[in-house]
Amino acid sequence: MAGNHEMSMKTNVGHHEFSGEKLRDEVTRIDTLATAPETTLESFADLDEKKILRKMDMRLIPMLAILYLLSFLDRGNIGNAKIEGLQEDLGMSSDEYNWCLTVFFFTYAAFEVPSNLVLKRLRPSRWLPFIMVAWGAVMTLMGIVRNFHGLLIARLFLGITEAGLYPGCAYYLTMWYCRHELQLRQAMFFSAASIAGAFSGLLAFAIAKMDGIGNLEGWRWIFILEGLATVIIAVVAFFVLHDFPETATFLTEKEREFVVFRLKYQGQLQVEEHGRPQVAQAEEFEWRYVLAAFRDWQIWVNIFVYWGIVCPLYGISFFLPSIIRNLGYSASNAQLMTVPIYVTAAILSLVFAFISDRVEKRSPFVISFLLVMIVGFSMCISSTDPRVVYCGVFIVACAIYPAFPGVVTWLSNNLAGSYKRGAGIAIQIGVGNLGGAMASNFYRQKDSPQYRLGHGLELAFVSISIIAALILAVAYGAINKKRDRIIREGGEAQFTVEELSTRGDKAVTFRYMI
Repeated sequence: MAGNHEMSMKTNVGHHEFSGEKLRDEVTRIDTLATAPETTLESFADLDEKKILRKMDMRLIPMLAILYLLSFLDRGNIGNAKIEGLQEDLGMSSDEYNWCLTVFFFTYAAFEVPSNLVLKRLRPSRWLPFIMVAWGAVMTLMGIVRNFHGLLIARLFLGITEAGLYPGCAYYLTMWYCRHELQLRQAMFFSAASIAGAFSGLLAFAIAKMDGIGNLEGWRWIFILEGLATVIIAVVAFFVLHDFPETATFLTEKEREFVVFRLKYQGQLQVEEHGRPQVAQAEEFEWRYVLAAFRDWQIWVNIFVYWGIVCPLYGISFFLPSIIRNLGYSASNAQLMTVPIYVTAAILSLVFAFISDRVEKRSPFVISFLLVMIVGFSMCISSTDPRVVYCGVFIVACAIYPAFPGVVTWLSNNLAGSYKRGAGIAIQIGVGNLGGAMASNFYRQKDSPQYRLGHGLELAFVSISIIAALILAVAYGAINKKRDRIIREGGEAQFTVEELSTRGDKAVTFRYMI
């Protein structure tokens, strides 16, 4: 029983000492203790939950934030390279440049589900650094391309290598945190993307000063140095990342059992509240869980919500420097004027994630931010005044960055079963990021400086997103009420605990977060 272990029992080994069979044995042992029939929430009454969460935050979030900062930096720095002369030096037309943006998302979408399935089986501390080294190498090689075809091929491979990072990090967090704690942690590392936006402008501004060194243009140095930085951080990540709570050496044995216990039974009606058997989520890998994700209606509706957020996200990421520059500012000022936008967005992302977790609601925040985006894009499309357009873009960015972790967390909160959740997150982000392929063609050079077509298309996607979010919220509410009625009538008695576990979020004991 969990209560029989000494809280002070700690290991003094590095997290990589658990390897191979030993790691699997330790995971099985802690899982068995945490889900033993005699183990209840009262077994852990002597533990300080907030202290445990702080320990997890300190050990997990900073490294994930750095990884995603580099990912977003490497994905979006082509926008910075463009205003430093990439398109002219490679002799590309504006359509060819847009193709280089677009092809990234085809391979990026195709490799996300396989990556998330591999993540848990190969261990996060191995898989995430491996793909980082791969995409860092590709990014570095982008610095030596000589023509459109070279850049196009490099972007294809960047999509393959970078595909697993964000869905992998999102899935990884669900292995540690309960669903009412998740959005703040998602926002903590996603806000690194906001900082990456600011940092990208500052870094590009500085690196571009290397123009001529080694007979290379400044934009080439942007790719080369940022790619090398990614490889170096990947090596550090191999030694710093922890795999699973069952093997976390910074937690005592009893704390590990507690973390696993919380995760196993989240989203289900609890035994102490209803006097019914506890239903643990399914952890074993079976292809039926992956297929269940592809067949789940909520994932596909959520993708429409996701598109209304990710299209503006990528539109801003790729074209914000160019939009500002076309309003009459110099290249250097255009880079620097992106900084306050991204920093403010990062702060708002954290604030509203904290509130959303506290009230345990997702849809009111997601829908509200989508409405704010409509205001911002309406300002951009209706005015030629640079100050009004800049203000509109500012408003849009400050809505995008809090909304994005919200929509990702909302879906992961409502998928039960570890591998179904992993596949579902990857489908959402993979298919959803095809919106990036669309958004990369929204802002055409010939439409500058007003970009009315781009802003209009963004408005259309945001409007569809609001409708999809309302459908999800209403459907979740109706399903929860129906399941409450079934429980009151004793309908869950027709299922065994094992059957309810296998059914995951389709079980009558599971409640969707609205």
